[in-house]
Parts: sequence; C-alpha cells; structure tokens
Amino acid sequence: MKPLILLAFAVALALPSLSMAASCGNISSGFEAWKADFAKTAKKRGVKDRSLQALSQSSYATRTIAADRNQKSFKYTLDKFMQVRGANTIVSQGRKRKAQNVDFYAALEKKYGVPPGILLALHGMETGFGGFMGDSQVVSAIVTLAYDCRRSDFFIPHAIGALKLIDQGAITMNTKGAKHGELGHTQFLPGNALTYGVDATGDGRVDFYNLTDAMASTANFLKKKGWKHRRGYQPGEPNFKVIQAWNSASVYQQAIAIMAARIDAP
Repeated sequence: MKPLILLAFAVALALPSLSMAASCGNISSGFEAWKADFAKTAKKRGVKDRSLQALSQSSYATRTIAADRNQKSFKYTLDKFMQVRGANTIVSQGRKRKAQNVDFYAALEKKYGVPPGILLALHGMETGFGGFMGDSQVVSAIVTLAYDCRRSDFFIPHAIGALKLIDQGAITMNTKGAKHGELGHTQFLPGNALTYGVDATGDGRVDFYNLTDAMASTANFLKKKGWKHRRGYQPGEPNFKVIQAWNSASVYQQAIAIMAARIDAP
C-alpha cells in the first residue's frame, strides 16, 4: 500500500475504539459510563484501588451543576460584591484574629513571606473563618464537574487530585466541602490541595480542616505562585498577580487586596 492509503487505513481502524470511549456530558445519563472509562485513566495516573472504589461510588451532583450554571456574584460591581460578601465584617474579624494569634501569623510570614492580612482575607472570604466549609461530598462534586462538558479539561486534574488525596488519607469518600469540590478552611481545589498541602502540625497528615495545616498550605500556595515578601499586593503591584492565581474573578481579586490592606493596617 502507498503511505497515504496506509495512513487512512490506520485511522479507520482507530475510529471504532475512539467512538466507544465514554465522553463528557451535560446531563446525568452518561455519568456511570464516563466514570468507568475515567477509572482507567485514573489508574494509569497512579490512583490506587481503594480510591477507584470511591470513584465508582460517587454520585452525579445535581446541586453542583445547578450552582455552576448559576454563578452571579462575580458579575457584581466591586462595591456590590464587597457588600454581598460582608467585607466590613471580614476586616473586623480578621483584625481581631490577627491580634489574638500574633505569633502564629508572624511565624507564617517569616516562613512563607505572606502577610497576615492576605491569609485572613482569604479565610474570611472563603468560609467565614471556618464557619461554613461546605455540605457537598467533595469526590462526587469534583467528579461531576470533570464529567460535565463545560470545563471538563479544567476539572479532570482536580478529580485525579481528589482520588490521590484519598490515597494519602487527607480526605475520605465522606469528606464535605463546597459545591465545586473545594475543601477546608480556605477551600482548596483538590489538585491544588495535593500539590501545595503542608503538614504544619507534624502529625503525618495534611488536614485542610485543621486551621494550622490550612493556613500553612494557603501560604505555601501563594509563595510557590511567586509571592514576594514585603512587596505590594494591590492592582499593579508585584504580588497582585499571585492573588489572581488564587481566583480568576476580577472583583474577588480586588476585594481580597482591599480587605487584606485594611487587616494589615496598624
């Protein structure tokens, strides 16, 4: 056969196997078939059997899909966003927490270069300082988003991350978090939790529901993303781009910078 004919023949042979592979979907009906196919990918990436079992037990998270299709707050003006998110309360509580835990936040700044205001602003914004860390099953939520066609490529690494966190004992199948699978005090996406998590308590386990581990992990994320000690973090200043790495919404980024400055003020 000529080279072009051989190539066409090879492509034709490959097409049936490609068409049989489970694809993403926008409704629940294809979820179980997709999970079975995704399990093969996860196994190739080093996910262990007990985590594959958790994958098989995960459910299509209808509340997650509803939340993902109905995100409104990031469309607000900055003033409206800060009002809705309770910026004044976050600043007030952040300043109190900073004063009550001076040594803790000073040690984090010494090690990671991140000032208390940023960590406290994120903590307050994400979970009201741990007051509500979510009521959605993390694995089901993140696996559902990995299956959903809207942003499947973005969430697949986080789904793999969640399964590997189970392998490490950092979470279980029953761990609860936010509707998009974020977990702990500052709402880490599982892939980021896997990469940047720190066992600051020294107990051999990274626990994002433990304040010490969560704050150290958050500071570590920011440092690894390029945070520079004692450099500015307002828009146009060196560290603002690091805040952008935490959340892609412009109003969120600006709000964090403003609240952090108020918390850090003498």
